[in-house]
Amino acid sequence: MRESTGGTRERIQAVALELFTEQGYEKTSLREIAERLNVTKAALYYHFKSKDEIVNSMVEDRLRRIDELIAWARTQPACRATRRALLNRYADAMFASEQPSVMRFFEKNQTVLKSLSAGQQMRERMLGLADELCRGDDSAAAQLRATLTLFAVHSSWFAVRTPHITDEERKKIALDVADELLAGINEPAPGADQD
Repeated sequence: MRESTGGTRERIQAVALELFTEQGYEKTSLREIAERLNVTKAALYYHFKSKDEIVNSMVEDRLRRIDELIAWARTQPACRATRRALLNRYADAMFASEQPSVMRFFEKNQTVLKSLSAGQQMRERMLGLADELCRGDDSAAAQLRATLTLFAVHSSWFAVRTPHITDEERKKIALDVADELLAGINEPAPGADQD
């Protein structure tokens, strides 16, 4: 039975992610990815012409999820309840399926990601998400708290080093710390424009 094109792309992404995380983006070649998949380089090139294309394809889904979160937040009032709901939705997305592997990849390949368009797009989206978390409080402290709130969630994959911790325990710790940061973001004044 032949595997679908979508299934092949997903296998390539999974193997590339594994190799990029194990040995680093720069030290991994397309040949190694093809060998691990037991396919020819030509078969790999049919789906992806470069390592950059593989990374961009992995990041696209994450960018789409963040765009959806930002769009949702913009339809909500700027208040603590919205901030908490947005943060919980973000955490749910970051703890879903393959996202822990993607987060480990990002953490281990930060230098390379800064130079790739995918990394630059991810930075822009994260700042957009942080803007929604502090909407209604334009202070520099609120901007920093909002950004650190997001960092608390996604950095929990490498910052929490307690052995045998479950994903649910890790997520709860991250959300507890993030909620402490959210508490420092001021509510907009009553009657203030919240757009």
